[in-house]
Amino acid sequence: MSSVTVNGATLHFDDIGPRTGLPVLLIHGHPFNRSLWSPQATALADAGYRVVTPDLRGYGDSSVSDGPVYLGDFADDLAGMLDHLGIERAVIGGVSMGGQIAMEMQRSHPGRVRALLLSDTSAPAETPEGKAFRNRLADRLLADGMGGYADEVIDKMLAAYNVTAMPEVAARVLHMMRATDPRGAAAALRGRAERPDYRDTLAATRCPVLIVVGADDVYTPLADAETLHQLVPHATLHVVEQAGHLPGAEQPAHFNAALLDFLRTQVLPSTTGSTG
Repeated sequence: MSSVTVNGATLHFDDIGPRTGLPVLLIHGHPFNRSLWSPQATALADAGYRVVTPDLRGYGDSSVSDGPVYLGDFADDLAGMLDHLGIERAVIGGVSMGGQIAMEMQRSHPGRVRALLLSDTSAPAETPEGKAFRNRLADRLLADGMGGYADEVIDKMLAAYNVTAMPEVAARVLHMMRATDPRGAAAALRGRAERPDYRDTLAATRCPVLIVVGADDVYTPLADAETLHQLVPHATLHVVEQAGHLPGAEQPAHFNAALLDFLRTQVLPSTTGSTG
């Protein structure tokens, strides 16, 4: 594990795989940490890619900031981390909130994006009802902590049948949620409530794009992924069967195969010049 201080926050991250490999930055969702991507990081590093998995500010081992943390703040942090690592451009991937941060990277730092991985995420701005819900949830987490919330949503983070069928995966996901600092979770919820609409950004995107969705995701269902695919007609859409909102955790072999195939067939052929 390494760390860097950017924009007033100390961010912890893992950086594995050969330094000469094509860089891949993987962004976790809420309320998780960098270990969510462990199965993907190992598979990608073994295949020769350089994989960077950060704890976003407020999550995991990274420092917590006061007040709302907007998706643009997370994206600026990650751009600063890439500067620190000497990485000019990377494949930027994220799941759920991490996917929205990846979209923000494409919107505000497009020169840093070599390709996009968007897993179980959505592009429209938050609705008024959604804003109110996220702010109420932030208040609740600050008052009551993460435990009750984690127990309530585990069968939505994973497909409900996988909670019992995959007890080790469920335990790992629950541990990440319960270990998250409520202040960091609340700051991100308040910031995410104000997120912009990324549909125009995606429609203008010309880099390779992989869209992945769990077949039984209840938060961002297949219809949302199909909408993303319509916005980016040259994108590749991959549905992971027997998975919910976190297909990379629920079906890592299937997810990894799709990601590695995308990198091999869609990204590496268009790569020119330095991998940094």
